[in-house]
Amino acid sequence: MTPEARRVLWVAILAAAATSSLAMGIRQTYGLLLLPLSAEHGVAPWAFGLAVALHNLTWGLAQPVSGAMADKHGSGRVMAMGGFFYLVGCGIPALFPHNATVLLGIGIFSGMGVACAGTGLALAAVGRMAPPEKRGEYIGIASAGGSLGQAAMVPIAFSAIGWVGAAGALATLAVAALLIVPLARNIEWRPAPRVGPPAAGLGGLPALARRALADRDFALLTGGFFACGFQLAFLTTHLPSHISLCGLPASLGMTALMLIGLFNIPGSWFCGWISSRVNPETALGAIYMVRTVAIAAFAWATPSEWGTWLFAAAMGFVWLGTVPLTSAAIARRFGVTDLGALYGVCFFSHQIGGFLGAGAGALLLAATGSYAAFWPVMVVVGALAAALNWMTKPPGTRLAAA
Repeated sequence: MTPEARRVLWVAILAAAATSSLAMGIRQTYGLLLLPLSAEHGVAPWAFGLAVALHNLTWGLAQPVSGAMADKHGSGRVMAMGGFFYLVGCGIPALFPHNATVLLGIGIFSGMGVACAGTGLALAAVGRMAPPEKRGEYIGIASAGGSLGQAAMVPIAFSAIGWVGAAGALATLAVAALLIVPLARNIEWRPAPRVGPPAAGLGGLPALARRALADRDFALLTGGFFACGFQLAFLTTHLPSHISLCGLPASLGMTALMLIGLFNIPGSWFCGWISSRVNPETALGAIYMVRTVAIAAFAWATPSEWGTWLFAAAMGFVWLGTVPLTSAAIARRFGVTDLGALYGVCFFSHQIGGFLGAGAGALLLAATGSYAAFWPVMVVVGALAAALNWMTKPPGTRLAAA
């Protein structure tokens, strides 16, 4: 790799980390807004929970489309579009707080925003630019850098809620999303010519998805990713409320989300580094098992500040480690030409899980006033995901040769 190519790569890695920080960091704060929006503006908790569930489903539906567009035309322009979607998504409920605007803004527009500007497209671009022997490590670095935003945005949003209220905090997030637009210009804005078959693009996406899902191990990987979305969406949306319902300080919910983001930084880097040294699917199974044990211990222990801190640290270390590992697993099996689209196909399962995790948690809270019945479901789902990933075999024929 020439010095100029190395410089361009590192600029892209840093920009990818920054855009992912904003895109993923904004959605990480939504759990802090559930109770304040209800108290200040009468937004029903079920409506906010449903909005976050819809956000996850929209994200999942839009991710293969945005990925296919990025594979064909470059990630930068699509990611810049995501910044504008986020601006609308947070701006509408900030200006007009209501059940309907929360569903439209957070549920639809911000879901499209994170699909365009989140880790999927950023890491696919880094994967295409990086040399094969360093691909997993560089993806891990970009993913780890993206975790900074999850740690930074949570205290910013929490402070903004105290200073200017929940609607003002949403307006702050909307303005912050605009920073994605200039940053995206440094990420594959004008993609270099690629060796090998051209990307499938939007027109070839249905056939590409059918061929990928016909691969047994890709299907297992996709099934395991369901648990990731199910567990993480529930925790992101409902962990602060669960902590408050247990009689612990409301600020502990903010601290827990911030700790998750902080510990995700070394965790994402480690998972990217290890993806070049072991079978990524084996490492994914281990991650799901670690999560499952941590969730079981937290659910059945007496609620306490120390227990919450330890739980947040353990979950944070493996929080987004699935992203570089899943990207590496797909690249090892199918190459990087259609990495954005193929990650999107796999990620759709993740977001179906996210929709069910966030939505079912909201419905359960409305029906029973507690989350107690949900924790055993989280444990079972995580154990099944570990088993699915451990059932996979080493990569066989690449999709390009199919």
